[in-house]
Parts: sequence; C-alpha cells; structure tokens
Amino acid sequence: MQGLSAQATKRPQDENFPVASLVLSRRHRDAVLSFYRFARMADDIADAPAMSPAEKLARLDALEQALVLGDETVPQAARLNAADARHGAGLAEARQLLRAFRQDVVKARYLDWAELEAYCTLSANPVGRFLLRLHGESDAAHGPADALCTALQILNHIQDCARDRTQLDRIYIPLGWLDPAGGEHAFFEPSQAKARRGVLDAMLDRVDDWIDRARALPERLQDRRLRAQSIATISLALALSRRLRRHDPVEARVAISKTDAARAFIGGLAKAPRRPIDQDARIAAAVVNRSGSSFWLGMQSLTQERRRAIHAVYAFCRAVDDIADGAAPSFEKRRFLAEWRREIDRLHRAPQTPIGRELARASIRYKLPLSECHALIDGVETDCAERVRISDDRALDLYARRVAGSVGALSIRIFGAPAAHDFAIGLGRTLQLVNILRDVDEDAACERVYVPLSRLAQAGLQDAPASILVADPRFAGLCEALAAEARAGFAAADDALKRLDRAALKPAILMMESYRRILDHLEVRGWGARQGRLHLTAGDRFQLFTMAMRAA
Repeated sequence: MQGLSAQATKRPQDENFPVASLVLSRRHRDAVLSFYRFARMADDIADAPAMSPAEKLARLDALEQALVLGDETVPQAARLNAADARHGAGLAEARQLLRAFRQDVVKARYLDWAELEAYCTLSANPVGRFLLRLHGESDAAHGPADALCTALQILNHIQDCARDRTQLDRIYIPLGWLDPAGGEHAFFEPSQAKARRGVLDAMLDRVDDWIDRARALPERLQDRRLRAQSIATISLALALSRRLRRHDPVEARVAISKTDAARAFIGGLAKAPRRPIDQDARIAAAVVNRSGSSFWLGMQSLTQERRRAIHAVYAFCRAVDDIADGAAPSFEKRRFLAEWRREIDRLHRAPQTPIGRELARASIRYKLPLSECHALIDGVETDCAERVRISDDRALDLYARRVAGSVGALSIRIFGAPAAHDFAIGLGRTLQLVNILRDVDEDAACERVYVPLSRLAQAGLQDAPASILVADPRFAGLCEALAAEARAGFAAADDALKRLDRAALKPAILMMESYRRILDHLEVRGWGARQGRLHLTAGDRFQLFTMAMRAA
C-alpha cells in the first residue's frame, strides 16, 4: 500500500469553511480531523497533475481497500477506520466521497444543473452526514445539512472556476449555462464580464436558495457545539455569496476575509442556544425588504399576522419571477419552476423550503386557493422563453390573469376581503398593463414584447427584433392605447371600491395609487426615447406614506 499519497495541497486552516474548529468538542475533533485528512489525501490523488487517469483510479481503489481493512501502512485510512469503529461514522461517508473523486478523474464537464447537484450529493453532502452521525443527530437534520453542503460546494466551484479550468481542465459551471455568455471560451474572456456576471448571479440565486433551506439546520441540532459551528458556517456561506456577487472570480479569486470568519464564529457562539422559531418568516421578510417593491407600503399597513402572510405570497412571487428573469438557460428555468410546482403540491404535507413553509402557514390561516399559485407559475413560465411574444388580446388577458390576477386573488383573502375577488382580478390586469408600459426597454433587452402581435399588425408593424419594434414611432401609439386601457382600469377599480370594504382593502388601494402615479409619470414623459426605468418621486412616496399612516 505504499506510495498511495500525492503531495498535500491544503491544511484545515486553509479551507474556506471550518474544519475541526475549536468550537467542536475535543471528543469529536480527532474523528473530524481523521475524516478531513483522508478526504484531502483522496482529493490530492484525483487532482495530481503528474498522474494518468488510470493511475489515479488505481490509487483511489487501493485507498478504499486500505480504508475498509484499516491498513496501518496507510495512516490516513487506518485512523479513519479506527474513528469509525469508535463512533460509528466515517467509513460509509468516505466511500461516498471516493465516488466523487473517481468522477473527477473521468468527468471534466457538466451538462446541466441536475448533473452538478448530483455530483454534490457525492462530493459534499457526505461530509455533513458524517458530522451528523458523529454527533448522534436525528434524521430531521439531514435535509438542511445536505442543502448547506451543496451550497458550500457550488460556492467553491464558482470561487475556483478559473483555477479549475486552467490547472485541472475542469469546469463545474454547467455547459448549458455558459451558452448565454457565448460558450466556454467566451465565458472566461476578461472582456465578457457583463455576460459572465448574469450567469454567475443566476447560479448564486440557486445557491442562496440552498442556503435558505439550510437555515433550519441549527434548530434541528441537539449538540450545542455543532449548532454553533453550523450557524457560523451558514454565515460564512452568505458572506462568500455576497462577495461573489460583487467581485468577478474569473479576474481574481474571491475569498472570505478574516473579519467575516471572526464575525461568523462570534455570532455562532452567541446564538448557539436556539435559533428563533420564526426564521422562515425572517427569510420571507428579507426578500420583501431587498426588493424595493412598490407594494411595500401596502404591506406595511397590515397587522403583523396578515403582513407575515402577504410577505410569504410576495416572496413566492419574487422567487419564481427571479427564475424567469435570470440568465439560466430556458430549459433550466422550466425545471426550477417545476420544482416550485412540486413544492406547492406538498404545502399541506411537508414543504421543503422556508418560503414554502410560510406559504403553507398563510394558506391554512386565510384559506388561500393554491390553484392561484399554479396559475402564477403558468404565467411566469411564459417569460422563460428566450423570445417572448403575445399573440393577441386574449393571450394578453390570460397572461395578465396568471401573473397578476393570481396575486390579487391571494392577497384579498389575506386582507380579509374575499368578496373583492372580481375587483382583485380587474386591478391585477390594470397593474400588469402599467408594468408592461414601465418595462418596455428592459423587456426588449431580453427579447420580450408584451404588446400583442395582432395590435402590432394593425399598426402596420411586422414582428422583428424587440429593439427595432420598440424604437418604431408606431409602437408609441400602441403604448398610448395600453395606457388608456390602464386608465380605464383604474376608473373601474375606483367605482368598484364604492361597494366594497375600503378599510380591509387599504393595502390594495395603496398599491393601486402607487401604480396610478407611475402611469401619470409615464404619460408625462411620453412614449418615445426612454431614459431608464421610471421610479416614484420623493413627493409620490411622501403622499403614499401619508396614506399608509392613515390606514395604520
């Protein structure tokens, strides 16, 4: 068994995330170090530049045999074998890791996100499972632990993407995701930073979703020290994700600072006794706060419990909308939306995401029709196409009903005004028309045009690249017609409110007034050359804030 090892490349203190830290008990630390050193040895074999693939595979096979036998001639294998005998953890998980290292020897590219996640189940998740078994934790911790390990692995892949390609000829960014940036070669060109940024941010959106799922881990752990380390690790994962959004890992490796690490461990120790039971609510509220939504004031006017429910609905809307608007390939977007369909279907059984759990809570309290959640996904799926066109007015009405009417139908139940269903559907269409008018340029940049093709034809316009269509003077006339429809929609909503519970519908009224002001500004600015997305003025926000205070 001699000669199995390759030259060591890292020590525990060189890793991004804590390995056998002093937070863990001394009773467990030696076992963790044994596991780490064995895994490090196997990783170094898989990455050894001087070995042929056949030699690497032979050495990994021999290393596994040494592990199973506890061969003393391979100290790393013997120590882990002994640790497994003492604690009942380590051997099975290490053999899973060896499968990942063998895959690294023979597989250098990944076609899609599913392949990458499958790799993470071998290369990362066994590490978390080992720690859980070592500490005698229950199966309830497996899901969030897997989520955290997958997030950490993909963060490392993004962080090391340039080095992996240059030194190992491996790319863990799925090939389908490289296409929007022009393919593999173009993606790594320094001049392609803007296109690369969109792809990296779309990947980080998925990573952040895994981190959100992992936030349930600390409260499911019984061992106080392991709980503290999990809190610190989640904090470090968030810190690295934020840094990777601000900096380009192709230009220079992005790493966690010592300040981030110190802050994470201090936070982990301070919060170790128990995480708040409303962590899911905090995640949903954070989505709302980050968004800068025009609906924010309307949400704030609600009581605490109703506000929590509307946060859940909005966070769900934001999650599926971000999928459609991201730079992931269309087939991946549809797969991610299909995952959300499955989450909606299991809301009343066992939702797996923080937003799903919050949405389930809101659904039970306010009898939300989950068919509206599926309708929203149906509408958002339209936006997943690489090129979006709406055929006619009927298709436009259906699209607006799905992406906006569904939100209204859910919201009015939370507001306590279920009788206002028709009002909500009509107002949803009106608000969506304003969205279309406000976002003409942004949508055109994504090759989306929501003015129906039938209307374009009536104006003498044939389908063409979006940038050409929206620049045509005749397109401005079509925008004026949509604005008139939106204005009529606001008038119809005003009339309907005379017969409805205005007090309960105050949040909807605030949302409506926000959009009415946006339409006012759009009409003043005109439908010619644009100057970026239009936002509410300080005066608008003050008037809406005054209305919200009266509502409160």
